Amino acid sequence: MYAVMKAGGQQLRVRQNETVTINRVAGDVGSKVTFDQVLMVGEGESAQIGSPLVAGAKVEAEIVAHKRGPKINAFNYKAKKNVRKRWGHRQELTELKITKISAGK
Repeated sequence: MYAVMKAGGQQLRVRQNETVTINRVAGDVGSKVTFDQVLMVGEGESAQIGSPLVAGAKVEAEIVAHKRGPKINAFNYKAKKNVRKRWGHRQELTELKITKISAGK
C-alpha cells in the first residue's frame, strides 16, 4: 500500500519502511512526525482518492536526519556596466523514514 501526501510544499508518493527527503520539518532526530494531508491511499482497485484530502488518513514517520542539499550557485552579469553579483544557496532538508500508513475510514 502507498500514499500520496503533502509535505514541505511538495506532493510525495510514499510506502511503508521507505526513506524520503523533504524540506526541513521541525523536530529532533528520532522524534515522530504525523502528516494528515493525505491525497490518496491504497493500491489498485482499493485506492481511496480524496477531494482534496482522504478523511481520517494519516502517514506517520520518524526523523532520521537533518541535512543540507547541494550548493546552487547563481551569477548575474550586465555587459559593459561592471555589474557582477554572485551568490549561493543550500536548501535545509529532513530525511524521514515512513513507519505507518493508515487509511482512515
